[in-house]
This record gives sequence, C-alpha cells and structure tokens, in this order.
Amino acid sequence: MASFGKERHLVLAATVVALLLAMADARRRPVHLRLYMHDIIGGPEQTAIHLIRNVGPPHASLRGAHFGDTEAIDDLVTSGPGIDSGAIGGAQGTYMLSSQQEEVLVVAVTVALTDGPYNGSTFALAGRVRIYDDTAEVAVVGGTGLLRRVAGYAVWRTAKVVSEMYMVVELAVRMSVPVNAAASNGSSLAIE
Repeated sequence: MASFGKERHLVLAATVVALLLAMADARRRPVHLRLYMHDIIGGPEQTAIHLIRNVGPPHASLRGAHFGDTEAIDDLVTSGPGIDSGAIGGAQGTYMLSSQQEEVLVVAVTVALTDGPYNGSTFALAGRVRIYDDTAEVAVVGGTGLLRRVAGYAVWRTAKVVSEMYMVVELAVRMSVPVNAAASNGSSLAIE
C-alpha cells in the first residue's frame, strides 16, 4: 500500500516538472536574423589569419591542407551581402579543419551586434561545416545582453564568392530568448 502512494507522488512530481518546462518554453520569444559575414583570407583587407598550419598530417583530399589547420577570424557583419550594405557588427572566432578524411571545419564564432534592437548583445555559434556543401546548420549555443539565454540554430550558407580570397557567408539565424530578454525592432538589422 505504501508503495502505491510513493508511485503516485512520483507521477505527480513528474507531471508538475513537465508542466513547468512547457510553461517555460511557452514564455520564449522568437528572434529571426539574416546577417552576412565578410571572410577575407588574404590581401590588405584580410580578416582571417592562420593560427596553426601544416602541423598535423596532410589532409587526404584537400591539397595543401593539414589536419588541425586553424584560422582565427574577425569578420565584418553586414545587413546585406554587399560590403557597403551597412555594418551591424563583427564575428570573431575560429575555423578548424577537424577531419582527416572529409572536408569539414568545426566553427566556433561569436557574433557581436553593434546596431539595431540587439545593439551590444552577442550570440555564439558552434558546429560542423562541410566546406563544399551549399548550406550547413550550426547551433546557437548562448548569448549576452538582450540575447542572454538564447537557443536555436543558424543556417550557414555561402552567399557570394567575391574572389579566391574573399567570401561572403549568409547566416539565417532562428533562435528564441526568454520573453523578458527580447527587444523591439527598429533599425537596419535584417529581422525576419
């Protein structure tokens, strides 16, 4: 008889926890952004540098590349694919060639917004990007400021190849923040 009472209490406790989690999810507000990172690997406007190069074994299929090659980036982030479309922030982080056989990068990038409703806020991206795929999905793993406790994902896509040294990456970001952390819209930041 006592066992039945304990089971009932456990079921009740589990139900309450599930209800509280559902309520917490319901109190989140979606944030959709479309941003463009300008990644320049050489020349006078360079935004990416090699931190680690040619230390690991040669890559099986990328000529001249080695397992573990790592780049640091400090890319301009704009509201459109053109460099003159309006600066709205910066993206700092690393790309690492993380597979010995596949053309795969692991990316860890923080986007710092300097314009728009989320001015002064950041969000962090982490994930796996296959170099020659049209798109990849990376996780939004956190944020600061008005994007504190953000969660979601971003579709990472090559928007434009300007030259051998210059590529524009589009980030279609789908995330959510607690209701009390979200801000109102109102600037050049491309919010969908």
